[in-house]
Parts: sequence; C-alpha cells; structure tokens
Amino acid sequence: MGARLRKTGCAFPENPYAHRRTRPYRHRRTARTASAAPRRTTHPPPRPYRFCMSSPTQKPIPLFPIPEPVTGIWRDARAIERAAYLVAAVLFASGLFHFAVFLTGDTAWAGPVSWRKPTTFGLSFGLTLATLTWVSAQLTTGTRLRTILTGVFIATSVAETGGITLQAWRGVPSHFNYDDGFSSAVTAVLAFGGVVIVAAVLALTIAAYRRPATDAAMRLATRAGLTILMGAMASGAAMIATGVILSNAGNEQAAYDTAGWLKPTHAVTMHAVGVLPALAWLLAAAKVGERRRLTITRLAVWAYVAAAAGTAAVNLVIGR
Repeated sequence: MGARLRKTGCAFPENPYAHRRTRPYRHRRTARTASAAPRRTTHPPPRPYRFCMSSPTQKPIPLFPIPEPVTGIWRDARAIERAAYLVAAVLFASGLFHFAVFLTGDTAWAGPVSWRKPTTFGLSFGLTLATLTWVSAQLTTGTRLRTILTGVFIATSVAETGGITLQAWRGVPSHFNYDDGFSSAVTAVLAFGGVVIVAAVLALTIAAYRRPATDAAMRLATRAGLTILMGAMASGAAMIATGVILSNAGNEQAAYDTAGWLKPTHAVTMHAVGVLPALAWLLAAAKVGERRRLTITRLAVWAYVAAAAGTAAVNLVIGR
C-alpha cells in the first residue's frame, strides 16, 4: 500500500502498516478448548482518501511556468546583480509610465521638451542595464571587477534617466541647458555620466576579449555585441559634441534640432549587446549542437554588422 501511495504521489506519509497483511485474518476452524480465549482478528488501518495530486516533495505546477534557464539567471545572480535587475525593471517601468503620460496628454512627441526622452531613456537604459549585467556574468572575469562595473552601470543609469525625467517634469530641456544653475548642474551630470558609461563599457569590452565566456557561441556573441556597443558610445559622443559646440556658440535651438542626427545609428548599435548574446543563450537552452550554434551565431553577427553599417551609411549620406 505504501508503494502504491508513493506511485500515485499522494501527499500522505508513508503507511507504517504497509508490511502487514492488507486483508483481515480469517478464523481458522480449529479445535479449541473451552478455556482457550477467542482469537482476535487484526484489520489494517483505514485507507486514507486519495484526493491529492502531488507529493509533499514535489513542487506545485504554476499556472504560467517559467523555463528553468530563465529562473536560473536570477537564482545564480549575486546580490549586486539582483539589485541591477531590479533597478532595470524600475527604469523600464518608468519608460512605460511616461509613454502612457504622453498618450493621455496633448504635448508633442518631438522637441527639446517632451515626454519622448523620459520614455526612450527609461526603456533603453532599463534594457541596457539588465543586458550588461547579464553579459558580465557570462565572462570569466574576477568578482571584484564585475561588482565595480555593475555598480557603475547602476549609478549612471539612474543618474541619466533620473536627470532627464526630472527636467521633463520641470518643463525645461535636459541637454545643453544653461539657463539657470540647477539646469547647468543637470547638464554637467548628464555629460559626466556619459563619459563614465563609455569608460565602463570599454573596460567590459576589454574583459570580454581577455577573459571571455567558455562557450564558443556565447564568446563570439558577447565580443561582437560589446564591440558594436562601442559604436553606440562613439555616435552618442559625436551627438553630444555637436550639441555642445552649437550651444556654446549661442545656437541653442540649432543644437536641439541637429544634435540628434545620429539617433538611428545610436539605437541600432546600442542593442546589439542584448540581441546577439540572447540568441546564443536561446540556442544553448534549446539544446542545439555546439557547431551548429556557432554557425548560426556567426551568421547573426554578420547580419547585425551589415545592418549597423547600412544605418550609419544612410546617416552620413543624409547628414543633419
């Protein structure tokens, strides 16, 4: 009976009487003396109702099960990495919230003062922070370096998104704004944060080439994604330099109108570090062979490089 209970998976303890007979003893028709005491019959304990579907050691099946590789990312993450994932979720939610504010309001999408920047920066920094945190965990770098880089990414992402969001709620431009002391301080913080981000991404890229991931496909994906991300850093620096030059010359409106001329290139190259490693990870989770996984990842890298180069070429031809 105990074996049958274990096989059906009922959430009851093992039957301590399973070794006994499951049928009651029958009286044997034997000659008894008058003084002999009547034989007592032994019955098994009452059988419990089997209304359960799982054993106490078996985890309940969720309504929307999350794949094991996804839950493993959170389970294997360190404290600083979990904090980065939570901050990334908050930034992404902030972007969605400001997009809802834009939809319910009557302000324009473009322009130096709009809800476009809080939306795009919240979504972009949320995705990028989570991606860089996860990619850094794929490398075989030291724990101290990963902790420092993750902390830098958290601080700069919060500072950049927070400064832009604050200026949007104040109704003033976030970049190239020197009208008052507070706006000048915000502009300086945003510029300094951009420099810090470039330095941190460069350090992570060097680490990817010196101490890469052990898997060949993931190694190729992380190296290519971070290298293309450096192109996003370069295009962002070029746009900031253009705006600073024009604003210092007294052409603030021209700075707002023309400083973002490399936005398409910046957007395409920004998210290569998320697309390519995610593809390699999905192929590994799908149990694709290592050789085939490397081939598919290599084709995806060349396709992304071609898309980024084409976008940059169109930007340079069209100009501002």
